[in-house]
Amino acid sequence: MHVRATLRSAGRRGAESLPAVIQIVVASVVSYSISHYLLGHPAPFIAVAVTITSLGLTRDARPRRVFDNALGVAIGITLSELLVFVVGRGVWQIAIVLFVVLLIARVFSPNPAFAVAAAVQSAIVVIVPGPTGLVFTRTLDAVVAGVVALAATALIPRNPNKDAARERRRLFAAVDEGIGSVVDCLRDADEAAGELGLARLRRTQPMIDAWTASLESAIAVARISPFLRSRLPELHRDVRFLAAADLAARHMRTLARRTEFLVRDGVRRPALAEIVEQLGTGMRLIGDEADDPQVGGSARSLLTDVARRLTPSGIVPDGHVTDLAIVLMLRPLAVDLLVGTGMPIDEARALLPEV
Repeated sequence: MHVRATLRSAGRRGAESLPAVIQIVVASVVSYSISHYLLGHPAPFIAVAVTITSLGLTRDARPRRVFDNALGVAIGITLSELLVFVVGRGVWQIAIVLFVVLLIARVFSPNPAFAVAAAVQSAIVVIVPGPTGLVFTRTLDAVVAGVVALAATALIPRNPNKDAARERRRLFAAVDEGIGSVVDCLRDADEAAGELGLARLRRTQPMIDAWTASLESAIAVARISPFLRSRLPELHRDVRFLAAADLAARHMRTLARRTEFLVRDGVRRPALAEIVEQLGTGMRLIGDEADDPQVGGSARSLLTDVARRLTPSGIVPDGHVTDLAIVLMLRPLAVDLLVGTGMPIDEARALLPEV
């Protein structure tokens, strides 16, 4: 079973990386062809290496990241060629070049991997002799690679909105499971269900971070890609869904901690369970709206009805003060979910009855 799961994970990882691999291969071939056939450089290794380094296989495919990587490596190579031109090649020259490039790369970028990549390219410049009679050819190769990498980001996009959609579904499914456990905790006075709900909701933060990175990358690429620009309204709508899911997960983590403590008295709370379940259904409908926009009206209608009933006296008229506090905690959650449907926040707050 473990081997089968590992193979599935490896296969999924390979399939998800396929668009990035194709992009890198095509861009590298183009960079090599321009430097070799158009500019006449006999062995443009730097053009290929910088293209690969600039694009990378990371989730973040934003043009700004590609530009920063290409610019930083190009600066490192240029500095190396200048230093080699001044001090020549040798053991102590390698030390000087690596010291200067590593230091400047760390100033330029907070990413340690970026400094290492720049240093590797610089070491190649110092150690491997360049073409005879040609000056700063590798700097030009690096510039070619940077331009090609940026063009590939726009013209051969990795479809980052597909990554964002996958992360969105994972997050909404995890939040839905967490809410379901909290509902079971209240309905059955099951402390273990409350613990399970809290554990599930705590696992949502990495999913939120992953969706945020994918969504920011997708929006940045769509702005410059003629093939993805039409997706911008859909991606900006997903920003609203992300905010709703993030806030809902935070609210529900707090609620799960409270309910886990609350049910230790062994008393079932079906009224509280029902209202939490309805809010969970609203949350689920918001997630469904991303795939089917027509569902949006259903989410708003349901959440509007719930918000109008959210008073302690209406939900738990004879409840203990701790029960009343749970109802009060649900009010901002209802507002955040209504905002997630596109309702202005002032209008959402106005739906809540006075306490």
